[in-house]
Amino acid sequence: MEEMNLRNYAYIGDAVWELFIREKTIYITDNAKQLHLITTEKVKAGYQAGLLAELDANLTEEEKDLARRARNLNIPIGRRSNQNEYRHSTAFEALIGYWYKENKPRLDEILKIIEKNLKF
Repeated sequence: MEEMNLRNYAYIGDAVWELFIREKTIYITDNAKQLHLITTEKVKAGYQAGLLAELDANLTEEEKDLARRARNLNIPIGRRSNQNEYRHSTAFEALIGYWYKENKPRLDEILKIIEKNLKF
């Protein structure tokens, strides 16, 4: 299943997720400050960790394994950060990156599931 380093999947997944959110928020307002606030709320670690938990029932065993391995990566974070939350958001980003690079139809399917639950 793993074609690339999990950190690299998370890296590209972060960008793909932010672009997905930005594409949604531009239809809400043309106020730059509001765009920033809406976007940062949806790309922060806590939000992504929550999405991963919500998606769990929709994931295959292989995808759950990838998320577990990404969650267990040794990732340096600040002392004030919630390490568990950050690890889960990294797992979410790794899945997004994996789907983006290896299985775009699956990415589209997951993003549609997520979009049903997004509240702007």
